[in-house]
Amino acid sequence: MRDLNKLPSQPLNLFASNGVNKSYSSTSNISVSSISTGDESVFDPYCVEGNPQKITFEDVTSAAFKIKSGIINTPCARSRLSDSMGMELYLKKDFLQTTGSFKERGARYALLMLSDEQKRNGVISASLGNHALALCYHGAKLGIPVTVVMPAVAPIMKIAACKQHGATVVVQGSDMGEAKQNAMQIGKEKGLVYINGYDHPHIMAGQGTLGLEVVEQVPDIDAVVVPVGGGGLIAGVALAIKTLHPHVKVIGVESHRCASFTAARTAGRPTYTPIESTLADGLAVPMVGYNAFVTADPLIDKLVVVKEEWIAIAILKLVESEKCIVEGAGATGLAAILAGQLDELKGKRVVLPLCGGNIDTTILGRCLERGLAAEGRLLKFTVTVSDRPGGISELCKMVADIGVSIKDIMHERAWIMSDIFSVEVKVVCETRDAHHARQLQEMLYNNYRRVVFGNSSEFSNGDDQSFTGC
Repeated sequence: MRDLNKLPSQPLNLFASNGVNKSYSSTSNISVSSISTGDESVFDPYCVEGNPQKITFEDVTSAAFKIKSGIINTPCARSRLSDSMGMELYLKKDFLQTTGSFKERGARYALLMLSDEQKRNGVISASLGNHALALCYHGAKLGIPVTVVMPAVAPIMKIAACKQHGATVVVQGSDMGEAKQNAMQIGKEKGLVYINGYDHPHIMAGQGTLGLEVVEQVPDIDAVVVPVGGGGLIAGVALAIKTLHPHVKVIGVESHRCASFTAARTAGRPTYTPIESTLADGLAVPMVGYNAFVTADPLIDKLVVVKEEWIAIAILKLVESEKCIVEGAGATGLAAILAGQLDELKGKRVVLPLCGGNIDTTILGRCLERGLAAEGRLLKFTVTVSDRPGGISELCKMVADIGVSIKDIMHERAWIMSDIFSVEVKVVCETRDAHHARQLQEMLYNNYRRVVFGNSSEFSNGDDQSFTGC
């Protein structure tokens, strides 16, 4: 890899622009402002399509030595889920880093590798959260000014957290694409180095240190299953592990709502991929990095795409079994195993990086509920019962007798047109498992004329299942 410090320290000279007029918002007044870009052209000099930079194992080992005093060597412990999954699972708990994600590794190394002049001027980046937090935290520790541009959709709590680390926070753009363009334009004007959160070579090398730790902590690994977004993590980890142990399988996992690496492999190069909202928001990158793709693609043995319901179930399983609160992106590896997409790993020793834990509390609540629903443990049904005294009480007693817990119940009379002596009761209840749910269905089927089951999760296709008894 080229010596990046020999690149111009002032990104200003690497951009072309024709008359730009902007206003900025910073930590002193966090608000959304707009940029009038005209026909300007800005680009990231470290991530160029026509000249991708492939990192080396020496870059990763250099990063490991330089950052070891500033990051946590997180545990990689055997999972309680190993027996039920039929494989030896080891969880690399990198969500235990100070800012809650693996992003600290690359952020610290990228900052340490700046020239003295670049350190004085400061750096800038665009991020929805984890990269911004890592850059702000280590910038403060190293005395390097940091500016982060976050889109309007960024969580308020993450904006506030970046401010607490003393960074300049700019909220601009409706999405990450706009935020990145705005960040590079500000960097051009103020002479700040732009640090891409997943494709900067030093970022990738720093992320690779996670792989070095894994091979030291877990002997005789058969496979490592890595979440894939922009590609920086899997590029560094695959390089580190494959160099030391070429036989280890490296498997990447994407959400089906943002499968940009899969699209890149199909096209033979990074290509723009429309993304949808996803529980794995940390993986929602519309195009993988040029450097990340050229480094990681030859090293990845398998790439799988996992559905949203399995991500929700994985988050639930990690909370229940491991007492780990992990964001959607960090749970995708387990999600692929739960979905049966990696059955070839049965009986093998497998490492799963739990790479982030910065999940909003309200989103966590939704994920747990949707995980219960997707697993058949949270059900919604509507049943028509007699409106005589005790009709609803009888229903509740039958449900309680088989051990089902009613979470919510309501009834209505006015909209039942067929029978004025009946009432429609809507129930949300919790069961132990799918078998228990089928027991509930059979009980209702045998005792009531009309029962309609509907999945309370948005992951369903919206169709109700109607059960009609005698």
